[in-house]
Amino acid sequence: MLKKVLLLSASAGAGHVRAAEAIEKALKEKGEDKDGVEEVRHLDVLQFTNKVFRHLYSKAYIDLVNKMPEVPGWIYDKLDTPWKNERRRLALDKLNTRPLVKLLREYRPDMIVCTHFLPAEIVSWLKAKERLASRQAIIVTDFDVHAMWLCHHYEQYFVAIDEARAYLEALRIPPDKITVSGIPIDPVFTLQKDRREMRSKHGLALDRTTILLSSGGFGVGSVDALIASLLRLQHSAQIVAICGRNQELKERLTKLAASINRQATVILKPFGYTQEMDELMAASDLVLGKPGGLTTSEALSKGLAFVIVNPIPGQEERNSDHLLEGAVAIRCNNLPILAYKLDRLLSDPERFATMQKNAYRMARPNAARDIVKKLIELS
Repeated sequence: MLKKVLLLSASAGAGHVRAAEAIEKALKEKGEDKDGVEEVRHLDVLQFTNKVFRHLYSKAYIDLVNKMPEVPGWIYDKLDTPWKNERRRLALDKLNTRPLVKLLREYRPDMIVCTHFLPAEIVSWLKAKERLASRQAIIVTDFDVHAMWLCHHYEQYFVAIDEARAYLEALRIPPDKITVSGIPIDPVFTLQKDRREMRSKHGLALDRTTILLSSGGFGVGSVDALIASLLRLQHSAQIVAICGRNQELKERLTKLAASINRQATVILKPFGYTQEMDELMAASDLVLGKPGGLTTSEALSKGLAFVIVNPIPGQEERNSDHLLEGAVAIRCNNLPILAYKLDRLLSDPERFATMQKNAYRMARPNAARDIVKKLIELS
């Protein structure tokens, strides 16, 4: 029986946190069913590190992604040698996570669920030293398993696809300690919602191809160039531009939208921060942007084809490979030809429909609930 479950994420990008929030929601559903889950806590481990370390993990990383994406890509590849750098990395992490170690030893949950490799490594070390008896589950939040996710002391790995399972088995991870679950997304994405109803609800045209643009990962200049390219589309379309908490971007795009003739071939509809992403995805035909693990999994659950634009070298490059291999996506590396590539796709309705069907085939919308079911089995 699971009484105390501790979810550990890291706010180095939003995906790790969103994955933990999805598990938290699914666990609380189980708690309501009186299945034995009594207490669930979710912590951002970066809040239990020092200021410099926290800066390097969050803001410095985002700055590199926006200004010099080749650098994090090089680091990603350089560190992707199983077991090679673990001692050096662990020494650094131990030095900078002492408040986290203190919390873990005092709280002593029944199960620790990690959606980031940093806390997974710390928990593994504490288990190895017999300073912590909690069981550990590790949820990999991308389609590939990078070497930094590997540790020695755990009860279960949860991975996105069968290929990730095969990779871990090749590294001699016991098969019974690997579950192919998919990447956990909010259980709300399991609900089927009518496309036309969702368009009407959110003030969207009913008869236009609808492109969901997740702008949060783009630098300020890139958004303008991206939308300028999309405005050259020959097919009638509307762009649903998600600006998140970037108010300056929202205001700029709102002004741009007002300047576009409503009879234009392409119209623009900006949205700020929203908790209704599932509805906006349900209203859309395809998603355009960078293929982070969570965004990709959400889009697949809604049967959206994917247009990949300049993925971040490293994990997003590898996620792109899986989407292209699954015939779910097209990729554009040069913005001036974005409209051309999209027009060519939209001119082939059979291919477009097949990509959407393939998205449903790859999707695992019930991942969060499936993971929780397995966690309870392990208790």
